[in-house]
Amino acid sequence: MPAPAELVRDFVNTLDVECDTDELSSPAELALWLRERGLAGPLDRATDDDLATALALREALRATLRTHHDQALPVLPLRVVVDPLPRLVPVESGVRGALAMIAAAVADASWDRLKVCAEITCQWAFIDVSKNRSRSWCSMRVCGNRTKTRAYRARKQGSRRLQASNTDTV
Repeated sequence: MPAPAELVRDFVNTLDVECDTDELSSPAELALWLRERGLAGPLDRATDDDLATALALREALRATLRTHHDQALPVLPLRVVVDPLPRLVPVESGVRGALAMIAAAVADASWDRLKVCAEITCQWAFIDVSKNRSRSWCSMRVCGNRTKTRAYRARKQGSRRLQASNTDTV
């Protein structure tokens, strides 16, 4: 099973905003995704309600990573276990238990390294491994470049208007 931050990142990234593709487009695909990560067993099946819960959880996590404000999560079967430190563990197994494991992963210390790309067309979750935790984009070459190019062009567009208005007075 992946580390908690990697699990949350991978779960949030099941929706590729830029390409508009969703790995969780059916209950069967949800169950498969959970099985591939060791979160659900080979006989566990997802329902339409499980899929709705998964999509609500995914978007609440994305919104929390993007805005750093509180978001309501779907109700999932969790309990607190103290051994010796408190941690959240699923109360049941199966698909709902697997989704509860993903929700519990946000309580891990690595949560503060998780971010969502600042490029509005991307929204890809990534783990910021920079020393001062200052990354804004999933990739400086792609999303950082897009954002900076757009800002540069906007500044240039504004300066051209100013120059044109100054030369009209002769």
